Amino acid sequence: MDLVVFWITAPVSVGAAVLMLLQRNAVHAALLLVLNQFTLAVFFVLLDAHFLAAVQVIVYAGAIMVLFLFVIMLLGVDRNEILRERLRAQRPLAVFLGVLLVAELVLAVRLGVGLLDGPVPELARTGSNVEAVGQALFTHYVFPFEVTSILLIVAAVA
Repeated sequence: MDLVVFWITAPVSVGAAVLMLLQRNAVHAALLLVLNQFTLAVFFVLLDAHFLAAVQVIVYAGAIMVLFLFVIMLLGVDRNEILRERLRAQRPLAVFLGVLLVAELVLAVRLGVGLLDGPVPELARTGSNVEAVGQALFTHYVFPFEVTSILLIVAAVA
């Protein structure tokens, strides 16, 4: 039954994501994003992660998307936007950086960066996944974890 639900939900998810990107109306794009968030919640249920599914629906599809729709409605979607780009080099630079990011990810996966060595595989064998992540974060990766938390706090304040 899980396979049937997956094969029904997966095309809906991909289709909603593609249509969201191609949509010119901001409200329709936001509603398609809500549909995509609901399909992600179904995927979480299929993976027996019911708490994550509930959080996905309540926080993302509920609160954040309502906020997005409120802002879109408040700013007005009936205004005509100028579609001519002011910064001509922005699009080619974005495409170049996107291709560079994909190449870097492919290279990192092919080389197995961070997957084959280090303390994390040993920790994953000793207990549950939550214990392994906690042990890795608060022993071997304390400094990057704290730097990330400081950056998130600064971003939230800004």
